[in-house]
Amino acid sequence: MAESSAVQRPIDDLDETAVIARDLIRIDTTNYGEGRANGEREAAEYVEAKLAAMGLAPELFEPEPRRTSVVARVPGRNPDKPALVLHGHLDVVPADPRNWSVDPFAGEVRDGMLWGRGAVDMKDMDAMMLTALGGILGSGALPEREIVIAYFADEEAGGGVGASWLVDHRPELFDGATEAISEVGGYSITVGGERAYLLQTGEKSLIWVRLVARGVAAHGSRLIRDNAVTKLAEAIARLGRTEWPLHLTDTTRELLSAIAETLGVDPEQVSPDELALATGSASGFITATLRTTTNPTKLEAGYKHNVIPDRADALVDIRTLPGQEEAVLAEVRAIIGDDIEIEFVHKDVGLEASTRGPLVDAVTRSLGAHDPGARVFPYLLSGGTDNKSLSRLGIAGYGFAPLRLPDDLDFPAMFHGVDERVPLDALSFGNRVLRDLLLSY
Repeated sequence: MAESSAVQRPIDDLDETAVIARDLIRIDTTNYGEGRANGEREAAEYVEAKLAAMGLAPELFEPEPRRTSVVARVPGRNPDKPALVLHGHLDVVPADPRNWSVDPFAGEVRDGMLWGRGAVDMKDMDAMMLTALGGILGSGALPEREIVIAYFADEEAGGGVGASWLVDHRPELFDGATEAISEVGGYSITVGGERAYLLQTGEKSLIWVRLVARGVAAHGSRLIRDNAVTKLAEAIARLGRTEWPLHLTDTTRELLSAIAETLGVDPEQVSPDELALATGSASGFITATLRTTTNPTKLEAGYKHNVIPDRADALVDIRTLPGQEEAVLAEVRAIIGDDIEIEFVHKDVGLEASTRGPLVDAVTRSLGAHDPGARVFPYLLSGGTDNKSLSRLGIAGYGFAPLRLPDDLDFPAMFHGVDERVPLDALSFGNRVLRDLLLSY
């Protein structure tokens, strides 16, 4: 790991949102998947203490040791309005410090940014939720409607001992809620020299599969044509190189139309991929929402150089557009062939919520109050969030973690990437916008 030569920003200079985000980054909540994780307990207890200090009565839920979620209810001024779920997750994906410029769990501040694993996914939003709500309650006010504030475990592995578990075992926690706000939306992009914000109104489905090839176990010196590794390699290469066709949903059509309007071009004369690329680094997310993706992510076979194994495995991350799950799986089976078995590791739905309505209007007003003239575009997330679990209760999920970002920051690359970081002024901006939204909606 490289030593940081930058002058450290004094802690007294940090506002409360940055301090909380830094504190959470310093709690290593790495989730390795497949049941292996450091656990969220210390982070959950930190959040619990913050919520209790606001006069709330947070509850901790731990379906497995150290896999801890926190939920609290906040009264609203208008009991006639449905409740709103405001949720984040406390776990993070692994980070190899050998690849980073800083210690990924030190919460270092330099170059006007907070660095560390979780800085954008999603301990920044976790902190904004606390400071926005704390600012409201601390002033003696209440949010406009009742808020269910939740910090979930296990989001990075599908939520089996987090949001999904709570939906299945404690659905009453979310009684009265019809909408939810969480991560991976609300950040700014620049299109044709104009700033706009992407409001996440949908997300692709998530299908994690394990492909299994079987063959004959034998000495490595023999002529073995029924080789599991060879069969798997051929199948995974075919699948990984598959070019899936373009397919637009209602959300992506609306987004591309808005981009074309901003650029002053005819969307019928410019390809969807060209329009997506006009969003700069945000295209890293947007281009993947125009089609299915099937990415191999892990290979495993064998245990010794001179032993041909009788089994080889590959993990594949499949993301389909909403409603295309079964059709894509049928095509995947045809691509890999009959010799390859498919085991499902995790399967979850795709979502599309309305791109119109009071919540979208309120988001637009709140952003406009702090960044006048900025437009709001709906978009479909290529990844997934805990909104998938809440959708089983009929709760429509949106991604809105508001951040005003510099043009040269490759924000999508921060998610699960190396040197994850978020601008300090973006955290302050997000706190103010989120607070206004909770007061007005």
